[in-house]
Amino acid sequence: MKELKEFSLKEEYVPRSILYIVVHCSATRANIPFTEEQLLQCHLKRGFKCIGYHFYVTKDGVLHHTRPMSEIGAHALGFNLHSLAICYEGGLDELGKPADTRTASQKETLRRVLGELKGLYPEAKIVGHYQLSANVHKACPCFDARKEYEDL
Repeated sequence: MKELKEFSLKEEYVPRSILYIVVHCSATRANIPFTEEQLLQCHLKRGFKCIGYHFYVTKDGVLHHTRPMSEIGAHALGFNLHSLAICYEGGLDELGKPADTRTASQKETLRRVLGELKGLYPEAKIVGHYQLSANVHKACPCFDARKEYEDL
């Protein structure tokens, strides 16, 4: 897994049919750190071979490249084949309730990475995980990603 401060996703571009770029949250409390290693252990315990998301953005805004873009993700049942996934650390307030807990650094990194991904896959729609789910109780990523990034 690579930590990317300056990145160029063009180097890893693979011509794939990408219909969605899905934004997730780790569904962890904003006041408790949740490292890339903890995310990996969480996904391994759930039976995945590695982190299901392609990218993970920690609270400090650092982008972690957690799965090759050429590899199908494990993040949105029924949509994995034609999507890429980016997850930000957080999504729950200090009481464990769903909330948009993104830091300014996370917002900046998410916008930059999503813009680059849209450049590589211009037909893809940026959506939040809950916007693909039939489960009306799902809150992930705890903000309206489709609306926030409609200008990309």
